[in-house]
Amino acid sequence: MPIVVDIDVMLAKRKLSVGELAERVGITPANLAVLKNGRAKAVRFTTLAALCEVLACQPGDLLRWEADGGADG
Repeated sequence: MPIVVDIDVMLAKRKLSVGELAERVGITPANLAVLKNGRAKAVRFTTLAALCEVLACQPGDLLRWEADGGADG
């Protein structure tokens, strides 16, 4: 999938565990793991907003686009 989720990066920067982030955001650790590991098909804006609030970041700090098929896109 061309959308890459960088929650791991922000977790490390903020020194938070997956469980702690899930609790603060109000989602299950299992659902956060699905998102974190790039297996989610969608994310609610309310969840994205809560992640950004807890992690004190912008959506672009958590999500980025990468072209499929390497450098040529």
